[in-house]
Amino acid sequence: MSNLLQDLPPNVELETKHVLKQVARSHRALAELKGFADMIPNKNILINAITINEAKDSSEIENIITTHDELFKAMSGENYKSPAAKEVVNYRTAIWHGYKLVKENDFLSTNMIIEIQRLIESNQAGIRKLPGTVLKNEVTGEVVYTPPSGELEILSLLSNLEQYINNDYDNIDSLVKLAIIHYQFESIHPFYDGNGRTGRIVNVLYLVLKELLDSPILYLSKFIIRNKSAYYRLLQEVTVQGKWEDWVLFILQGIEETANETLMLVKEINGLLENTAEKIKNELPKIYSRELVELIFFEFYTKISYIEDGLDISRKTAAKYLSDLEKEGFLASQKIGRERIYLNRELFRIVKDAGAKK
Repeated sequence: MSNLLQDLPPNVELETKHVLKQVARSHRALAELKGFADMIPNKNILINAITINEAKDSSEIENIITTHDELFKAMSGENYKSPAAKEVVNYRTAIWHGYKLVKENDFLSTNMIIEIQRLIESNQAGIRKLPGTVLKNEVTGEVVYTPPSGELEILSLLSNLEQYINNDYDNIDSLVKLAIIHYQFESIHPFYDGNGRTGRIVNVLYLVLKELLDSPILYLSKFIIRNKSAYYRLLQEVTVQGKWEDWVLFILQGIEETANETLMLVKEINGLLENTAEKIKNELPKIYSRELVELIFFEFYTKISYIEDGLDISRKTAAKYLSDLEKEGFLASQKIGRERIYLNRELFRIVKDAGAKK
């Protein structure tokens, strides 16, 4: 079916009594996550750990399936050959890039969104120019939606979306707007590929833009995987029947649920970091520094060169530090290609376990 996509804002009552009740719960959960994350000095540790699960989950929605072990190899070895793992790593790169753009510009533009999609897909295809794109039911093959066609129409709709993202002329709550923005972007379907993954990055960048989060650490992908049929059904019900309330409630509930789960993960990672710091301080006092601990938590793996550069020490000294940490059981090394990689096993386990909980 086809549908004439209207400019934003929607001409309906969005902040119903049910929506406002859920808005309050979602904001509370989000504020608690933001508050705890803000107390952690090196937020990059959280961002790196959490975005790898998001990249994996968001790609899984698009049937790009990989494992944490493959991701570890793809991240740490330049010549690793798994296409699925590399696509997931590209996605995380796109998240980081988008986050930096929003923080630098305090704005989220169409060109930034195009840049994010380019990083996800590793090509220059850009906005759809050719007709014929349709969305089909995976089981029956039936066409369920025909998105707008033609570069000019798509750019016009994206321009309207950009204005809606960056201006609060309608005084609608930001979390309600996020649900509207997500629907509109997925309905515009501006690219040949990568629309879902790009749209899910736009979600978290919008939360950062509105200062509801300082770090890109909340993602709806796991919630969507859990509720995939409801997600697509509710999207279609907005398109066909104009049923906005159920869609908005679905996204708001996803924000609340995901914020609560992310808070638990953030606390677990931070607890492990502090516990590890205390143990290294007691067991390896000669090499201990807070900077060293944070370096072995920056990713769930490290290399001699990372320690050498991060601490401004010789390669020989960096190698000794990592060897000492491995002997005491803090790290486990393995050869990937010609390089020796040191895995933070406990951090890897936490991230892997969190990713396995669907």
